[in-house]
Amino acid sequence: MTADETRGDETQGDETRGDEIRGTAQGTAPVPLSVLDLVTVGAGRTATDALHTSVALSRLAESRGYHRFWVAEHHSMPGVASSSPAVILAHLAAHTTRIRLGSGGVMLPNHAPLVIAEQFGTLEAMAPGRVDLGLGRAPGTDGATAAALRRTDRLHEGADDFPEQLAELTRFLDDDFPDGHPYRRIHAVPGPVQGTSPGGVQSPHRPPVWLLGSSGFSARLAGTLGLPFAFAHHFSAQNTIPALDLYREYFRPSAALDEPYALIGVSALAADDEKEARRQVMAAALNMVRLRTGRPGLVPTPEEAEAYEFSPMEREFITSWNANVVHGTVDEVRSGLDDLQKRTGADELMLTSHAHSPDLRLRSYELIADAYGLPSA
Repeated sequence: MTADETRGDETQGDETRGDEIRGTAQGTAPVPLSVLDLVTVGAGRTATDALHTSVALSRLAESRGYHRFWVAEHHSMPGVASSSPAVILAHLAAHTTRIRLGSGGVMLPNHAPLVIAEQFGTLEAMAPGRVDLGLGRAPGTDGATAAALRRTDRLHEGADDFPEQLAELTRFLDDDFPDGHPYRRIHAVPGPVQGTSPGGVQSPHRPPVWLLGSSGFSARLAGTLGLPFAFAHHFSAQNTIPALDLYREYFRPSAALDEPYALIGVSALAADDEKEARRQVMAAALNMVRLRTGRPGLVPTPEEAEAYEFSPMEREFITSWNANVVHGTVDEVRSGLDDLQKRTGADELMLTSHAHSPDLRLRSYELIADAYGLPSA
């Protein structure tokens, strides 16, 4: 990496050194609790239905003391309607007032850095002081779809160039390309240039940048740059502790953070009826089996999952997959979350629920909030 790529002391323009990053644990929760939403579309339902559920979930999360609400970028997956995080976040910003909103994440190699700076500058203008910009280097889809998004079949270059893309995006967010740089006179608007224009008044906030990962690459980069780190425990559990150890080992204090701050994504589903929780989890697991075998579709019903004849290899996959889904009664889920936080030392838990039933997903977050005595607005 070049010196421009490792601007750890300049990576954030925010002088609060973490005030817009760190959360505060509510009730008896060991750490702040947050929400990751994939805008899940179940069989028999539409994307409109899924987006209505996302609005309801964001409002519930806000009223019950969850710290932040993120949506993730995915493409060409019928059961996941979150291909455009910035559009969804703008919609959620119109229906909430306090909760932090962000991307978990935007897949940077799929986009020009200037476009992301403009989109999240716009979101920041809509919801000042409560927008997070989480970035990943994976495509969020299969190779053919990634090629269509990027208009190239040289996909490895997008991942390899991630540090350079990140540095460029950061320069656009801070409007601080050096003299002589070809982008010196290009400005992301809304952004800091408005505050330096005659008569201009600019917001003191700009979206904090987070790095997301499921392996060690982003963990090391986030540590080197002094950025907050979000790890995808929900689909890469075997790498969680090694990645968090790398992040803490490589961490350098920056303008963004004095100390490391890491959250982990956790698949969690609590229900009043333990059997129903397990039925919904099996339906979500069948959806994952189909995705992993090149047959993505809508999230099936529990009845379809019960009738499905799993092959021995599929059953082995499901056993391994579901071992990392914290599910069951609320007491079981609370115990599982507490144990996971102790094992990993995560500074924040971001819960994602996968179920065919939107009502059960909403109920799960209510039950978890009640279990930890989170406030009720």
